[in-house]
Amino acid sequence: MNIDVAQSHEVYAVLELVEELLIEVVEQGQELPWISREKLHTDIRRNLEEAGSRAVPGRLVAILAKESSGVAVGVLLLTHCFALYAGGEDGVIDELYVRPEYRGQNIERELLDEAVAISQRQGWVRLDVTGPESGREAARGERAARFGKALGL
Repeated sequence: MNIDVAQSHEVYAVLELVEELLIEVVEQGQELPWISREKLHTDIRRNLEEAGSRAVPGRLVAILAKESSGVAVGVLLLTHCFALYAGGEDGVIDELYVRPEYRGQNIERELLDEAVAISQRQGWVRLDVTGPESGREAARGERAARFGKALGL
């Protein structure tokens, strides 16, 4: 599996995986009425086009897991932030998605390892993982917390 920061020409691979994640979340019974797919796609596209190099990433970093054939099978979205509680610049993992047929093959770990490596190269003092907080989303948030613990986060 090849793990690397998505380049602007890979925006459609990123969008396709994000769309699959949205479909999976909605199928689990979660309503996302505030999401405009058109705006989401526009924002992701703009941020990837504005992104810097792997050494100096932009505000949004999309990390792709690709088969040797180049087909993207997983994505991690990492946001460059600033927070007082973090002591300055930090990173936030907002989305992590691997296609169901590729899960359990350590791809999630490889995506997270690359996010950690980017965080360390940038000198960020903290790397957070977001998760839902209430209602039906609480169970998903708990799963995310267990997942993070299993990966040593």
